[in-house]
Amino acid sequence: MTVAPQILAVDLGTSGMKAALVAADGTVTGWAERPVALHLLPGGGAEQDPVAWWDALAEAVAELGRDFPEHVRAVTTICSSTQGEGTIAVDARGEPLTRCISWLDMRGAAHLRKQFGGFPSYGGISVLKIARWLRLTGGMPSVTGKDPAAHMLFVRDEMPAVYAETKTFLNVLDWINLKLTGRTVATVDSILTSWVTDNRRATGIRYAPSLVAASGIDADKFPPIVRCTEVIGTLAPSAADHLGLPTSVRVVAGAIDNTAAAIGAGTVRDNEAHLYLGTSSWIAAHVPAKKTDVGSGIASIPCALPDRYLMTALQATAGANLTWLRDKIVEFDDPLVSAGHVSRDEGTIFDAFDKIIPSVPAGADGVLYMPWLYGERAPVDDPNLRAGFLNISLETSRSDLLRAVFEGVALNTRWMARSVDRFLGAPMTSLVITGGAARSNSWCQIFADVLGIEIRKDANPTAVNARGAGWIGAVGAGMIAFSDIPDLARNDNVFTPGPDQAAYDDIYDTYTCLHKQLAPVYKKLNG
Repeated sequence: MTVAPQILAVDLGTSGMKAALVAADGTVTGWAERPVALHLLPGGGAEQDPVAWWDALAEAVAELGRDFPEHVRAVTTICSSTQGEGTIAVDARGEPLTRCISWLDMRGAAHLRKQFGGFPSYGGISVLKIARWLRLTGGMPSVTGKDPAAHMLFVRDEMPAVYAETKTFLNVLDWINLKLTGRTVATVDSILTSWVTDNRRATGIRYAPSLVAASGIDADKFPPIVRCTEVIGTLAPSAADHLGLPTSVRVVAGAIDNTAAAIGAGTVRDNEAHLYLGTSSWIAAHVPAKKTDVGSGIASIPCALPDRYLMTALQATAGANLTWLRDKIVEFDDPLVSAGHVSRDEGTIFDAFDKIIPSVPAGADGVLYMPWLYGERAPVDDPNLRAGFLNISLETSRSDLLRAVFEGVALNTRWMARSVDRFLGAPMTSLVITGGAARSNSWCQIFADVLGIEIRKDANPTAVNARGAGWIGAVGAGMIAFSDIPDLARNDNVFTPGPDQAAYDDIYDTYTCLHKQLAPVYKKLNG
């Protein structure tokens, strides 16, 4: 059997490391994954061990080699998709000096305000500095402290010895590429949330000297910038030994997860949107111009397409609500799940959910759920928000709570989608839905009913980031062009709004009141 050339797609999310074998046509042949721990610390800290990522990648590739030896031997290219907005301080040898400061970490917020404060201010940040960021980058550092701009200042101020030893600050993708090739670079999208680049010309993303000088970080600690499709080298000997692959394998720079998902979903044409449902979620679409909606926190940012930007509206926690539900409320041996006749050997937790959810009417018997487990990003940037159930009575069942969680995430997405419609200049009429949590058909139907639009389900939603990395790698290696991708993408089901749509219109009106009424309470509790 002749095996087509394969791209080894590295997909590193918050929950773990995945590796997949992807052909240029998007076929995902092999898949292996390993969990990686997330360490939550006092004061809003969240970290992961980069060495654990690297070891997990070797284990995943070794599993692929056992299960698909001919396909692994056909690997010609490696390309990665990773979680974004993480920060790793590395020394002159490329070794991490600390664990990675995760995109969930908020400890740098006070240091950000100290560095960029001034009068007048917004969220403790000088309005004049914000204006400069918006003009040059299209965005600004999150006042929550959840991005590298704040992470680096946290290291500088709280760990001065580490800062002094730091050769370069790298995002998650950049560190993986360093381990693969020995070359230190950042991609046009991985460097974004350091907030030091001039993004006004999509084909010429570069550092803005004024932003670098004002960042509080030494200029030589920022890496060179490359395009997502650039071949940045071949496997370093140490990486080849670690992964069991030849040194001739090319490494394409790749992209962070939201950039890769936009490619993997097949939504590469202008204004064609997708909804990604993972630990967090987002609505994204490629657009021709740099643009920012300050009020809703939505912007178009550099991406894998060399002459386009990616509009991204981020919801802080989506699938994380299901993880919380699974781990804290429901177990596979729980009566709630056994009522759905699903065991570990018979299906996934999503199969169980899909048996239970239709038994509860739209509106979850009056229960509302707010999915703000870890604050929110869009259409409001508020770290103080927290999740909660509303309107529970003695008659409320756990099945009601289950449906309310699904509906709450969808209602929150509708809240965000209204801002997306304004940004794109026209209402969305169709969305590709993808990401691991899109495996639930019941949830897809709820999204169609709540949003009132057509939902097209990715045929392999758990592989969207790996497929996106594979396609970016294939473009970089000259196997395909981005314009080929829409014809290669596959959807396996279409959900249209049903009779529940009218009920959700009424529920949404109530939901939109909750933030205004509860935000002051959450600020008092968590501010």
